[in-house]
Amino acid sequence: VKFMDILFTLSQNCPVVCILDQMSSQVEPEVLLEKVGNAGVITMNRPKVLNALNMTMIRQIYPQLKKWENDKETDVVIIKGAGGKAFCAGGDIRAVTEAGKVGDSLAEDFFREEYILNNAIGVCKKPYIALIDGITMGGGVGLSVHGRFRVATEKTMFAMPETAIGKTVRPYRVSSMVRRGGREGGGGTLVGPKIKNLGIPDLEKELLDLKSPSVDDISKVLDSFQNQSSLDSEKPFVLEKHISDIDRLFSSSSVEGIVQNLKADGSEFANKQAETLSKMSPTSLKITYRQLKEGATLSLADVLVMEYRLSQACMRGCDFYEGVRAVLVDKDQSPKWSPSTLEEVSDQMVDQCFSSLGDKDLTL
Repeated sequence: VKFMDILFTLSQNCPVVCILDQMSSQVEPEVLLEKVGNAGVITMNRPKVLNALNMTMIRQIYPQLKKWENDKETDVVIIKGAGGKAFCAGGDIRAVTEAGKVGDSLAEDFFREEYILNNAIGVCKKPYIALIDGITMGGGVGLSVHGRFRVATEKTMFAMPETAIGKTVRPYRVSSMVRRGGREGGGGTLVGPKIKNLGIPDLEKELLDLKSPSVDDISKVLDSFQNQSSLDSEKPFVLEKHISDIDRLFSSSSVEGIVQNLKADGSEFANKQAETLSKMSPTSLKITYRQLKEGATLSLADVLVMEYRLSQACMRGCDFYEGVRAVLVDKDQSPKWSPSTLEEVSDQMVDQCFSSLGDKDLTL
């Protein structure tokens, strides 16, 4: 936290409107930080890698966000991705994996500073609007769901695929993104493919044109765009017909119980879910199950402390490295998990992952 505070202090005396290297104009900045009228606009600018989040980006976004939060002439913060394909496809997992293999501090620093940024977004005093247009996964979820407003489009593909690479998911507010359309009470959330007809550029322009907007002013603009778009208005939520099955099949006191429910049911839907779970890291599944249970009643700050502990447990284990190898490096899609079955993952092993890291715990 001290390092991040130093960055913030430096930014007070070093205006950051756009992080550009004037001496090397051929090198595209990885993140654009611009002041447009009374709005601070963050643009993740790595379209060739689907705007994957790296440490450089985190260390540029955090101090600027804190500066805008305390700037009387900044009324709102908007974050988006460049390129039209992705908002942010997650963290730079390959770099973190390589660091973890050789004991480099990046394996600790990346997650620590990412979660500090996530918390800053969650407690930001200025309205924070994430334009989630395109692929949004992992670290991209952290940059969007914790803010006050989240806008999805017909191109939004939202996913938390961490258990497929031996990691854990983020429990806080993720469930809210499953709901279709409208605004979730108290969360200021606009969810669903509703902005196609008018377009994100039109929406962004209206938001930028607002003068000293209140939360209600922003809500009215989002509502007006939703009301004017008829895209898929008659289509039911894609999982609507399965909601009762999900509640029934996934209501169990253990992951093993869930798997048993799915296999006993025998329906096409249940079989598909059982097959999906069978490919995931057994350790990650058990950790994630407990994480979702405990995280449901925790504050964002407490969830991030828990998640940092889990991130470091993953870095100490072997499934994370094996998952990255199988899915992202060799792409054989055949990870060799260890332990290889749910029954081999003991409660004691799971407990250890949630244990305090002492003076290395995340401090917010």
